[in-house]
Amino acid sequence: MDWKTAIGHILTTTRLNIGRFGEKFPIVSMGDGKYHLTAHDNWTEGFWSGILWLSYEYSGDPDIHAAAVRTSQSFRLRLEAEQSLDHHDVGFLYTPSAMARWIVDRDDASRGLALQAADILMKRWRSGPQLFQAWGPEGDANDGGRIIIDCLMNLPLLYWATEQTGDRRYAECAAIQAEKSRRFLVRGDDSSYHTFYFDQQTGDAVRGGTGQGYRDGSTWTRGQAWGVYGFSLAYRYLRDPRYLDTSKRMARYFLEHLPEDLVAYWDFDVPQESPAPRDSSASAIMACGLLELLEHLPEGDPERNTLAEAAHNCMDSLLKYYFTAGHPSEEGFLRHGSYSVRGNSSPDDFMIWGDYFFLEALMRLEKAVPGYWYER
Repeated sequence: MDWKTAIGHILTTTRLNIGRFGEKFPIVSMGDGKYHLTAHDNWTEGFWSGILWLSYEYSGDPDIHAAAVRTSQSFRLRLEAEQSLDHHDVGFLYTPSAMARWIVDRDDASRGLALQAADILMKRWRSGPQLFQAWGPEGDANDGGRIIIDCLMNLPLLYWATEQTGDRRYAECAAIQAEKSRRFLVRGDDSSYHTFYFDQQTGDAVRGGTGQGYRDGSTWTRGQAWGVYGFSLAYRYLRDPRYLDTSKRMARYFLEHLPEDLVAYWDFDVPQESPAPRDSSASAIMACGLLELLEHLPEGDPERNTLAEAAHNCMDSLLKYYFTAGHPSEEGFLRHGSYSVRGNSSPDDFMIWGDYFFLEALMRLEKAVPGYWYER
């Protein structure tokens, strides 16, 4: 199946989902092919908005545009109510929604909303240990000095805010977080920790850990994919060659540890005595990360052709074995994603972020249209 045909199937599903979801937002399915819907109280709502904006960019469909605008407006109400925003995933919420509408429509109110969201994210900055605290209130005994690899994908909102306003503090704090992530979340063999703990007063390193992976020292595949994409975006903004190198090394590790069909299990270190759940969402994120990485590699880079082939092969496998191809009874695009195998929460289901990144990768391949992580 070619990229264009695949996007056509996605548009079919998306149009059906606009009616199915109404004013609510999908997060994961629960074994029945139907998305569980939330009322703006989770970290994932931005991905449905992002799917709508990408779908509109491809199709020009005014009905899809109207649905995208409705979701974007709902994010303003959420921010005004300060509803479920006390975490680091503000970027995941407002980048594919408010920032997306600014990029697509040049809507000034959406630009302002995205900048307000950047200010909300800055409230997670802890000046003592010099980090963005992922979860919990300041001073929390367990989470007070904790960073997670996912946060790399929230930092683009802050880099962009500096570009828009000239206020360097956004990008300066984001750059400190990116460097801390490079030094402590990425291990010597190019695998990664999901989380890392620091002393809340001194900022001294304490230990690596996980909230999602098989064990503290294992490599959670979605986290590794966040790293590939997040460090390539850090390079786009900061132009520090260490981030390009880190993205490439993490990509190499990811690709070297894939099973035969090139779609990741949920953790690279989970025992394989019995079939472990896959995480198709990790492979979709990885494909986007590879395509972003390739934009920054010079033509003469010895790994360029290998990485380009890997991106195409991973997407081909997702299309062949995991894609629902517009089937009217299935609400997601990608089967066999895993939310939290460790927590026994939707270990083999649709993931709205997997659907978003799958469509983003297809848009990059078919139309050279990226997502919404930077100004075009």
